[in-house]
Amino acid sequence: MEQLLHYVWKHKLFPLGEMKTTDGLTVEVIDPGLHNRNSGPDFFNAKVKINGTLWVGNVEIHDKSSDWFLHGHDRDTAYDNVVLHVTGLADADVTTAAGQFIPQMVLQVPDSVRNNYEQLLRTDQYPPCYQIIPHLSRLTVHSWMAALQTERLEQKTEAIQQRAKRMNGSWEDAYFMTLARNFGFGINGEAFEQWAAHIPLTAVAHHRDDLFQIEAIFLGQAGLLDIEAIPERYQQDALNDGYFAKLRNEYQYLAHKFSLQPMNHKLWRFLRLRPQNFPHIRLAQLANLYYEHKTGLSQLLECKDVTALRELLTTKVTPYWATHYTFGSSSERNEKNLSPFSINLLIINTCIPMLFAYGRHSSNETLCDRAFDLLEQLKAEDNHIIRLWKECGLDVQTAGDSQALIQLKKEYCDRKDCLRCRIGYEYLRSEK
Repeated sequence: MEQLLHYVWKHKLFPLGEMKTTDGLTVEVIDPGLHNRNSGPDFFNAKVKINGTLWVGNVEIHDKSSDWFLHGHDRDTAYDNVVLHVTGLADADVTTAAGQFIPQMVLQVPDSVRNNYEQLLRTDQYPPCYQIIPHLSRLTVHSWMAALQTERLEQKTEAIQQRAKRMNGSWEDAYFMTLARNFGFGINGEAFEQWAAHIPLTAVAHHRDDLFQIEAIFLGQAGLLDIEAIPERYQQDALNDGYFAKLRNEYQYLAHKFSLQPMNHKLWRFLRLRPQNFPHIRLAQLANLYYEHKTGLSQLLECKDVTALRELLTTKVTPYWATHYTFGSSSERNEKNLSPFSINLLIINTCIPMLFAYGRHSSNETLCDRAFDLLEQLKAEDNHIIRLWKECGLDVQTAGDSQALIQLKKEYCDRKDCLRCRIGYEYLRSEK
């Protein structure tokens, strides 16, 4: 329950009555200090009055006093400036590395806070705080949603920065990899990112005016021109398929020319995947985007509004894929253009985070502001997470709202991290 003690101390949710040290001195908390989540004391620069004397320094919190010695704080000079040791159970006196005794206070968690916290942890219904949501003020909800929205963008920024680092500092390649990953639409996201790492864009650029050659490289590097990537029952039909044979021959020539090595085709997932999302179709759409010069970072940066972004991401497939989902198996004719729903997801998960990340990288606040503006222009996503929050009484209008609530579920609710959530804070302090 140490986390709960941290929480009660941080938010000053103290029980009514006078607080005292273990040796009977009165304690008044003026400022609990700054919560430290790294190494060192738990709270920096706290201000506490002990027996009328103001002390400014650090505070350390443990379930039991003996944890002080278990964690080696009695031998660590970083803890010499601790002015108060807060504990749930005082089972030992604590000392600094110099041997000086540190005042201790037993902190009682109010029964209402403890009961509410235990209820949050054991409630299976999602989200467990649903009862309080209709009673939250608009200011509380709005400020928390804004913080979550920024947190999600910053998290995606970190992922993009890591891709740029992997691509030797190329933000152009990092954008292409981010776009490719999101063409996997979740299920094949990892495979698409690995595929993008296998695409030498400088080499492909020599053939960017030939859509057939681009498609050959894209499908070949995905391992999908390997006959073993085709289900056995369709292999003979694929071998008799003139387009497959032509693509494979072209890829073999280009692979020799550029020393290309394809990825393992077994990384692609097809189980419970709608044919429209088969990697063959998504790669054909990406090939067309690349051919039309729509996958460059400079093209993205020129887009000022949602209409421009939708135009940028509008794509189609070559005639062969209009009647196929895989090699060796034909289907009814379907142009297989990216749906408006898919384009919106790509804008939310690729374009907007990239604008924000590159704005941060280049110290361009205009791009960062544009990212937030675009989130407000787009309608909220419609998925099971958003529908659950709506059922709880939250007003979800824009993509900014839905991105905030996805962040809330994944980073707080799923981890039962209610102590860091502002809705959880309101729930813990409530008297139900």
